[in-house]
Amino acid sequence: MTLTDAHGRTVDDLRISVVDRCNLRCTYCMPAEGLPWLDRSDILSFEELERLTRVFVDLGVKTVRLTGGEPLVRKDFPVLAGMLAGIDGIEDLSVTTNGVLLERDAAKLVAAGIDRFNVSLDSLHHERFHQLTRRDDLHRVLRGLQTLGAQPGVGTIKVNCVALRGVTEHEVIDFADLARREPYEVRFIEFMPLDADRNWTPDDVLTGEEIRQIIHATYPLTDPERPAHATAKVCHFLDGKGRVGFINPVSEPFCSDCNRLRLTADGRLRTCLFSQRETDLRAPMREGASDDELGTLIQDAVWRKELKHHVGEPGFVPPPRSMSQIGG
Repeated sequence: MTLTDAHGRTVDDLRISVVDRCNLRCTYCMPAEGLPWLDRSDILSFEELERLTRVFVDLGVKTVRLTGGEPLVRKDFPVLAGMLAGIDGIEDLSVTTNGVLLERDAAKLVAAGIDRFNVSLDSLHHERFHQLTRRDDLHRVLRGLQTLGAQPGVGTIKVNCVALRGVTEHEVIDFADLARREPYEVRFIEFMPLDADRNWTPDDVLTGEEIRQIIHATYPLTDPERPAHATAKVCHFLDGKGRVGFINPVSEPFCSDCNRLRLTADGRLRTCLFSQRETDLRAPMREGASDDELGTLIQDAVWRKELKHHVGEPGFVPPPRSMSQIGG
């Protein structure tokens, strides 16, 4: 079976937020005091997450990414990872994390069956990292990356940097050096209007092309390539020492072949990161809906998937929830 929308796109990638809480307070994401957290009873249990994931996979989902908030703050998260890794039909199971707790959990997650890791890292300098995240945890993230890279059988490790004008320019070459020195694909993500403080402006966006030109002037790059459905354009260093990626949802939207869905920690299905509507799956499930009935709800929602996100267009309205509440 395949999930398709009204625009002819096959939808087979699911991002699952397992918790809305986070142990950082990144300036581009949430206020210094944090956000009102969901009650524990509002968050999907491991068994509910496993059940819904099976329903999605039966409908044609092949790729699953576990996100938050920060997923590693969810108690016994590696147990959940193992439960989902055991579902037949999932071809790729990955985690997006800020890396603060990765040193503790890396071995357990790899053993549980996580194929790939995306580690968010917006600065390589302690003072700037502290300013951006409001936490002095850079050393923990770097140790976590080292621990993860040392695990036998670990898959692809990507390092994601949110690009902020006036900030990231100062570290572009440092990140390029990291990509050349370590077996990571460093990716720069354009700043999107998903901050809880609603302070985003187009002027804050440092575009992927600007970053590519900065790197290319020091380390020549191949022409960018973006495989179908991928979020990132990827360039290899001409001398063969690694690669870098550019995720440009603001300057170069890739909505035309978007294949992604998002499930929030409280069980709402979102068909676009910038959706104004959500489909509640938690309430019907807890009220006794069958798998077939849940599948029908999902299929109907996917059919209505938005054609594009409209960021940067006149009249654009950001979604009611911020990034940490939606799930990466």
